[in-house]
Amino acid sequence: MQIPSALITLLVGMILVLTGLWVGYNVDLLPIEASSNAPVYDDLFRVLFSIGTMLFLGILGLLIFSLVRFRRKPGQLGDGLAIEGNLPLEILWTAIPAVVVLFVGIYSYDIYERMGGMAALNDHSAMGHSAMHQAVAGDGGGQEGEGAIPAVVWGGIGVAPSAVPALPVEVTAMQFAFIFHYPGADIISGELHVPADRPIELRMKANDVIHAFWVPQFRLKQDVIPGQPTVLSFTATRPGSYPIVCAELCGPYHGGMRSTVVVHEPDDYDAWILKNTPAAATA
Repeated sequence: MQIPSALITLLVGMILVLTGLWVGYNVDLLPIEASSNAPVYDDLFRVLFSIGTMLFLGILGLLIFSLVRFRRKPGQLGDGLAIEGNLPLEILWTAIPAVVVLFVGIYSYDIYERMGGMAALNDHSAMGHSAMHQAVAGDGGGQEGEGAIPAVVWGGIGVAPSAVPALPVEVTAMQFAFIFHYPGADIISGELHVPADRPIELRMKANDVIHAFWVPQFRLKQDVIPGQPTVLSFTATRPGSYPIVCAELCGPYHGGMRSTVVVHEPDDYDAWILKNTPAAATA
């Protein structure tokens, strides 16, 4: 009894789907989650990893099957059969990638919008009433007045206006370092120190060329552009030390432009602020 090819194709497809889902949700290639953005981003990554696994195994399996099934037999010297056109097959291999690409595009856009990526583009009035934008508009980062360049606001998940005010930190990117200034305590540091579970607002500017502020464990990356102040907001959730990497080629020593973000427990953060605040600022 010969098994219909359609049934074989269905079984192989089900095996590919189940294998891809298992790999996507059980093989962890990402660093630890350390911000409120991370779980949402990781969900998108798992979906893309599952789809990629299905495509990789499907294409590789079909290639190996074709090499074995349609290999030249001993004694065969002529050309193979000339087969042209298969409308159902062409529709199938056009429709499946189109549906996959459409799904990935819609899902990616939804995640990007939930992480605040489209707010500055689509809703200036709403962002103007948000806590982050009010803070920037209040002091303008030294650029208040006519002709000032508006800040680009990029908000992370979990940083919506709440009873807990965002902690502002001024970030200056230059070749080849990040400098962090805490306005309230008048502290200047080469490392970023933040408390866990509190919204943080980074007011970033570049002194020379384009840089990028990237913390892999936070799943956040934002370009820092000369002449264009940028506000990046996030909420760290896991105490520890994490690397800050410049992810934009900014010169010959770009690879060495690194720093560290230290996430403290709230009490430890208060102790760090007290220890490093200059005596004049304390007075």
